[in-house]
Amino acid sequence: MYSRLLILTLGTFSVGTDSFVIAGILPEISDSLGVSISATGMLITVFAFSYAILSPIIAATTAHWPRKRLLLGGLIILAVGNILTAVLPTYGLILASRAIAGLGAAMFTPTATTTAASLVPPERRGRALAIVMAGLSGATALGAPIGTVIGSQVNWQATLWFVAVLAVLGAIGIGILLPAVPSVPAVSLRKRMQPLKDARVGFTLLTTVLFYTGLYTNYTFVAESYDRATDGNGTTLAALLFIWGLGATIGNLGAGRLTDKFPTRWIISAAVIVAGIDFALMPLTNQHLGTAAVALFVWGMCGWASLVPLQHRLITINPTHATLTIGLNAAATYLAVSASGLTGAAGINLVGVHNLSLFALIFIVLGLISSGIATRLIKRSKGASTTPDMSLQTG
Repeated sequence: MYSRLLILTLGTFSVGTDSFVIAGILPEISDSLGVSISATGMLITVFAFSYAILSPIIAATTAHWPRKRLLLGGLIILAVGNILTAVLPTYGLILASRAIAGLGAAMFTPTATTTAASLVPPERRGRALAIVMAGLSGATALGAPIGTVIGSQVNWQATLWFVAVLAVLGAIGIGILLPAVPSVPAVSLRKRMQPLKDARVGFTLLTTVLFYTGLYTNYTFVAESYDRATDGNGTTLAALLFIWGLGATIGNLGAGRLTDKFPTRWIISAAVIVAGIDFALMPLTNQHLGTAAVALFVWGMCGWASLVPLQHRLITINPTHATLTIGLNAAATYLAVSASGLTGAAGINLVGVHNLSLFALIFIVLGLISSGIATRLIKRSKGASTTPDMSLQTG
């Protein structure tokens, strides 16, 4: 069982690496293609937007497909997309190749999570999901830094070949080790969007979009905004990205324990407020390597610490629609990542790349406001309920 889960984890690791590594090699791509750093950031936008838009569509239209075929297809398309990015000669074609890679990611990641849950008994599903999703957080700590080093020591195309190899290895492992997994009951796209009618769900998803737009507005251009601390050295940047990923891993694991003990509104608010303070100080902390390391650790920790309580809030609002709302939250996260390329480019034009965190702070504050509105709606619905609902007490 665990060998099968680890193969799925390798797949999510390749998807996560593809999601995060472009930010680390953005200057090299910009110089090579002869386009501005803002335009190069669109490579991240297109990948994430493709994932966000296609993920619910694919889930609705391919429910009757065997899971193994969908997993293999997703990783193969991901590999092809990265190979095309590495070999295509022009900016426009490379941009299109990122949409193809996003399609592969949209096919693989949601399918991997549901497949992991089906491979184990109900009482072990939480651990199975944690193992598979560890591939994404692990990609921030290992995949993106390794890819950044490859890009700085060889060339940025080698980084994309590295991601393609990871995807191919995952596909080979799935082909050999994963048994046939039956398809899941079909759920129409309209039914998948039905939870959005609940304002509590809507404002929770809006919190995800706003908060992560703020976080990734700065991450998309992290190589440029921290160039004073790194002196433009790719290996130093990779070390900082490793620290960011370490903070993300600690934040993700710690939030899981805290969510079982405290109301989710406390954890969400604390993560957003601390991240906001961190971003407010970044124009100062991004000047020196030591302070930059602290800032990136706090940034990664707070960003991933909010993910678990936001998911928990969605589950407890309406447990019967938990699978649908968690899928929508994943799409909301990638929608935020896709928007970050545009917001980052706008922020650079307005305040400059070294002050970009101040522009990103606007979205973080709006995310805090949205979370507060969701909390108020949850409390109101709890008060209006005639029967006790423990799911609403977490707020």
